[in-house]
Amino acid sequence: MIGSLETEVLKALRRLGSGSARQVLRELGKEGDKLAYTTVATVLSRLFEKGLVRRTREPCRGGERYVYRTVDFEHKYLVNVLKGVVALFGPSGVVHLNEELAKLNPSEERELRRRLKL
Repeated sequence: MIGSLETEVLKALRRLGSGSARQVLRELGKEGDKLAYTTVATVLSRLFEKGLVRRTREPCRGGERYVYRTVDFEHKYLVNVLKGVVALFGPSGVVHLNEELAKLNPSEERELRRRLKL
C-alpha cells in the first residue's frame, strides 16, 4: 500500500517523466503543495525501496544527485489486489468480483484489461 503523499509524489513524477527531488518538489508546488525538500527526497527514497520508482545518479553542481523515473507499477499492484481478494475471501470473493466486473461498461472494461495487460 502507498499513502496519499506517496501517491501525490508519484503523480508529480509521472507528469515530469523523470526528475530529481528538487524538480518533483517544484512540480508539487504547482499544485499548491507546500512540502520541504527533505520530505520529498525521503518519500522518493521510500518509493525506490518499494520498487515503485527507479533512480540513477547523475553529476550536478557540488556533487551527484538521484534522478527518479516511475515504473509501471499499476499492473503489479492490481495483480496483488486480485491475489489478496482470492486469499482473503476465497471462491465467494471471486464470484462477487466477477459480478462487479460484469457491471462495468465496455470502456471501463477495456481500460481495466489494458492496465492488467490482458
